[in-house]
Amino acid sequence: MRLPPLWQKRCQAFWAQRRGRYALLGFAAITLAGLCANLLANDRPLVMDYKGALYFPVLHPVPETLFGPDFLPTAADFSNPQVQAAIHAQGWMLWPPIRYRYDSVVFNAGAAPAPPSVRDWLGTDDVSRDVLARALYGLRGSIIFSALLTCLAVLIGVVAGAVQGFYGGALDLIGQRLTEIWSGLPQLFLLILLGSLLNPGFTLRLVFFAIFAWTALAVLVRAEFLRARNLDYVRAARALGVPDWQIMLRHMLPNALVSVLTFLPFLFADSITLLAGLDYLGFGLPPGLPSLGELAAQAQNNPQAPWLAFAALATLGGLLFLLVCIGEALRTAFDPRQNG
Repeated sequence: MRLPPLWQKRCQAFWAQRRGRYALLGFAAITLAGLCANLLANDRPLVMDYKGALYFPVLHPVPETLFGPDFLPTAADFSNPQVQAAIHAQGWMLWPPIRYRYDSVVFNAGAAPAPPSVRDWLGTDDVSRDVLARALYGLRGSIIFSALLTCLAVLIGVVAGAVQGFYGGALDLIGQRLTEIWSGLPQLFLLILLGSLLNPGFTLRLVFFAIFAWTALAVLVRAEFLRARNLDYVRAARALGVPDWQIMLRHMLPNALVSVLTFLPFLFADSITLLAGLDYLGFGLPPGLPSLGELAAQAQNNPQAPWLAFAALATLGGLLFLLVCIGEALRTAFDPRQNG
């Protein structure tokens, strides 16, 4: 599918900015690393050859009875020296770069939290879990959660803003007052209250976050539709009897997408910050799951372990920095005064 000439020009203007280009490539690499966390950090081999047969323990657990009748009928523990000896006697294993999952306990690493070493590149946390593995899995959770939250916020915000801006009048007035009241509520405290009362899971937390995240985008879309509703092509379409939903979807929304697109990286960054803040306070994702906020909380609780603070700052701060750079580059590339 070929983009319109104007969009091609704007994409070229974005790519011509080194800041935006490198930030986008860096964010894509971090996102790929987070999504592939199971393949980069795991306590199971990626591939195992045993007696001439190939197995993929990282995808499908292998029972220990495969290695002989003396083993237990449970999933193989590949950190067990006896299991490793049985495999090396009649095959081989290919391990991921990090031999730990987010919940794997690192034995013989010293007193927790242990400093970085050749085996544990970013050290271990206060319960002797590999920090780099938890950072990778925390990145995956933050990116997936924030991406879903951004999609829901865009859906709600675009619909609410489009309806207010297109129809105007009393509907717009009431909608604006409700939006102002809703956006003025203490969002963080309400989310903490809901989290403490209901102890919601992943889906319910996502819904809670989404009902507050759409207001800023709705105001932006409303302004775009208010500007476009009086243009000649919109008036002509209404005079010809084109349905309102078709006018909004086919004629007005494409013009508003420029503002929506330039706002997306900042909305994504705000979602990551909100989730990290709630995780830091203990009201975010369910306990036990890795998160960037929980890593920051560990850094505060263990000032004698500066590697925890470095890991939290590098992952969370680096991710937000890349998103802000992408957003600023998009704003410059889509500025009609420069690339009209």
